Amino acid sequence: MRRGLRRAGAALLVLTLLAGAGAWQALRLYQAPGPLAAPAQLVIPRGGTEAIAAALQAAGAIDDPRVFALATLATRGEGPLRAAEFAFPPGASVAEILAILRHGRPVQRRLTLPEGLTTWQIAALLAKAEGLVGEAPALPEGAVLPETYAYQWGDDRAALLRRAEAAMAQALAESWAVRAEGLPLASPREALILASIVERETALAEERPRIAAVFLNRLRQGMPLQSDPTVAYAAGNGVPLDRPLSRADLEREHPFNTYRLRGLPPAPIAAPGLAALRAVTRPAASDELYFVADGSGGHAFARTLEEHNRNVARWREIERRRADATPR
Repeated sequence: MRRGLRRAGAALLVLTLLAGAGAWQALRLYQAPGPLAAPAQLVIPRGGTEAIAAALQAAGAIDDPRVFALATLATRGEGPLRAAEFAFPPGASVAEILAILRHGRPVQRRLTLPEGLTTWQIAALLAKAEGLVGEAPALPEGAVLPETYAYQWGDDRAALLRRAEAAMAQALAESWAVRAEGLPLASPREALILASIVERETALAEERPRIAAVFLNRLRQGMPLQSDPTVAYAAGNGVPLDRPLSRADLEREHPFNTYRLRGLPPAPIAAPGLAALRAVTRPAASDELYFVADGSGGHAFARTLEEHNRNVARWREIERRRADATPR
């Protein structure tokens, strides 16, 4: 209590000398509401009190950098001023600003990496993330876990990616450790590859274990997976395809063309989320071998080719009706 009074007294003395006025006038300068009209997040630079005062004045948070500088000197026993991004309330006084710079929590920014993105798309998100610095290193496909990651202004892109890689390694290990018995998958990497395909096949969480079961059943029987997303990945060389698949795409000899080749492709085609990893390692109990879009955002599943062909015919009819209804 006495220490706080001594510090306040020191601040008051310095401000009195600065103001050339009485003690009450100096205290008013220190505690009076500042000019900041609305809440603001401000990046406080490195470089000492002068640079910080200049940045605060330029942002409209203080009126007189001399008052701020001398108040900082008078209260230096409270701790150093930190360079980071801070949130300031409207009308923050010099006293409030100094308390925030010394003891406030820096702004926590967030970057969301959605499920199903390729490394090309993830790199684009990182490049646009405000406040991150440094180059993002090249990553193998499927290496990071889709999630929302907190960071602070000035954090390194490479460091954030290392966190996302570690999160994927942990999620994959945990999913593999509780996998169902008898899966036709030889390693966690094969689970990762299949999970990336499941992720790209459906946006419906409730469908993932069922779609995973279809692919696993096909692997057991030596059938090609016949997954359109793998063909699209091959056609776009890892960049999202901006056109429908063609017959030439389906017939092209390519390691990722699962219409032409049996088994899994050589690598993931995207970053699967935790739900897709769990779907592959704990699939639904099913003997289904086929699925096709049903027109409602989901899929129609089938055990036999005859049943599947009926579902395909219904889907093509839906597509035809939609095409007829589209204004030309």
